[in-house]
Amino acid sequence: MKKVANCESCEFYDYDEELDAYVCAVSLDEDEMANFLGKRTQSCPYYRYYDEYKSVHKQI
Repeated sequence: MKKVANCESCEFYDYDEELDAYVCAVSLDEDEMANFLGKRTQSCPYYRYYDEYKSVHKQI
């Protein structure tokens, strides 16, 4: 199964007030960052769909 890489729907895509922009909150090591910036990866291996209602589903 191929993982998607839509950052806007990812759990790790957060707003950084200092940068005044949305950024990825995952800490990548040097090799992972080089692959990501060089677009040598097909998709993000850390992508997790953000479900703001996840806790509500557990309460039901």
